[in-house]
Amino acid sequence: MKSKSTLFASLFAALCTFTLSSSTALAHADLGGQPMTAIYADLELLKTLNIPVLYSTEGIEIGYTVVSGATLQKISDAAHLKGRCGNFEALNEIPANLDSVKKTFTSFQKEHRKNLTYEMLARRTSEIETKPEIVEAINELKADEIRQTVTWLSNFPDRYNKATDPNKHINEFVDKLKVLAANTTYPVTIDLISHNSTKQKSVRMSIKGSTNPNEIIVLGGHLDSINQNDKRAKAPGADDNASGSASILEAARVLLTKAQPQRTIEFMWYAGEESGLLGSAEIAATYKKEARKVIAVLQLDMTSFAGNGPNRIASMTDFTSPWLRDYLKAMNIAYLDLEILEDKCGYGCSDHASWYKQGYPAIIPTEAKFDNMFHDLHTVRDVINDRTSFDHALIFSKIALIMAMDLGNSTNQEPVIR
Repeated sequence: MKSKSTLFASLFAALCTFTLSSSTALAHADLGGQPMTAIYADLELLKTLNIPVLYSTEGIEIGYTVVSGATLQKISDAAHLKGRCGNFEALNEIPANLDSVKKTFTSFQKEHRKNLTYEMLARRTSEIETKPEIVEAINELKADEIRQTVTWLSNFPDRYNKATDPNKHINEFVDKLKVLAANTTYPVTIDLISHNSTKQKSVRMSIKGSTNPNEIIVLGGHLDSINQNDKRAKAPGADDNASGSASILEAARVLLTKAQPQRTIEFMWYAGEESGLLGSAEIAATYKKEARKVIAVLQLDMTSFAGNGPNRIASMTDFTSPWLRDYLKAMNIAYLDLEILEDKCGYGCSDHASWYKQGYPAIIPTEAKFDNMFHDLHTVRDVINDRTSFDHALIFSKIALIMAMDLGNSTNQEPVIR
């Protein structure tokens, strides 16, 4: 934790070095002795809450700022009232100046231009072939398996990344993975990923690709939960996000009984999403630094509430890859026969944003459009109830499994657009 004087100096240097969105930013900054956090957040949300934006660029709906814990709570509360997760990404430390921030926004702009060009050129993924082995695998997925996992996870008092024992459920989850992977005949590794930003660990299970092991498909969801009103109260997190975690696990269960994929498939269960994408941000940054070739990223966050009705899901169009959104549509034609509704969720609504920030193709299909998603998230009421649909959650296991078996056994990837 930085001292108050260091924090003030960091902010002052940033303010003096670059033109800010608000000339009164320093006057409004809360430096009353509280720990401060640098964040990237949904720009509209920051403006709505009248929070000074220290840096932003035209056309990118993201703002950079530095806030106290109380202001961070305010941002989180406002996002949750809209049915969203926090809508911010917390940084490990406050930059000494805005050089790194400006570089990040340059990357955002590059990604944004690339996606606009893709859409203008109307490049579309060709229809994918319906394969009997994938149809057979889909039929082996079971809604009751998802139910059992969600029941188990939501029976923990909470899975909060700042809890006294934030890894109790993590360690037990790893034990479950070891049982699933015990009889595979090809390389499967299960590891815990430690983080600088939180004591909670992320979980990774990797199936090494047979012919293209350096090409990676990431299928993930966050394993933590939070009670927004009282961090010490119960946070069962059945829908957010035991459901997405369970949907991913069920896809893994079936995939582990099939032939080794050509590309490496990595299942991720992230730490600290509710506190600002903590685990996924560090992982994605590490992958970028190590120049790992991530072909596609799927994020599943809330899958068990059919808010728009049966066989209707949503696909978020902001801060996601249009190529992967087209791939989801092709997948739907070949295997699923759903109605896919498009929506937006703002920057930082889930862990896909961490990968998008690093330039990796990412997608987040969700249980419903945001106005129709489960509204008792982050409360003690996020439990299995008569509105919970594990058949709906099964749809997302199918999406994950299809990506693993189809995209994981092809040369298909995002087209190069300059």
